[in-house]
Amino acid sequence: MGMDFYALPISNLIEQFSKLPGIGRKTAQRLAFYILEMEALEVEMLANAIVEAKEKINYCKECCNLTDEELCNICSDDRRDRSLICVVEGAKDIVAMERTREFKGLYHVLHGVISPMENMGPDEIKIKELLNRVYNEEIKEVILATNPTVEGEATALYIAKLLKPLGIKTTRIAHGIPVGGDLEYFDEVTLSKAMENRREL
Repeated sequence: MGMDFYALPISNLIEQFSKLPGIGRKTAQRLAFYILEMEALEVEMLANAIVEAKEKINYCKECCNLTDEELCNICSDDRRDRSLICVVEGAKDIVAMERTREFKGLYHVLHGVISPMENMGPDEIKIKELLNRVYNEEIKEVILATNPTVEGEATALYIAKLLKPLGIKTTRIAHGIPVGGDLEYFDEVTLSKAMENRREL
């Protein structure tokens, strides 16, 4: 069904949903019609939650994580090891790392990766803020935990190059075969990374 068949407010709603990542035209239509079936109060609560999040959420002044305070709950936690910084691409990566309960240091959120195709250079992501932290705080190690994509690798290498002259230990998280995986199903890049990152037992 073409957009011409819809009343203008419905077309506009579908149009807005389809701008969201991972939402195609069909899903946008489903969401729009679902919202039209909701109670008016529920719709108002949803709209208010979106507006409130947009208005109240800002960057943590230390790590650039998303927060509604000056410092995020991780940076304001005295139990964290302040000599360790784990660099991630986005705020959602912190949630994944925290689920492991392995990392006890602080984070730094880049809010993107270096990607010439998308006009994202080093100045468009939070690298300058990371360097300021390294200069001004007693950091022993920076762990680069960007994704194992071409852009993620390029960003990690770029940051490592900047940190090397400062004499700070810079490490990259290992990439390779997930637990419970079968070798025959993995591509060459994954296997070569697994070989590169092998360790002595």
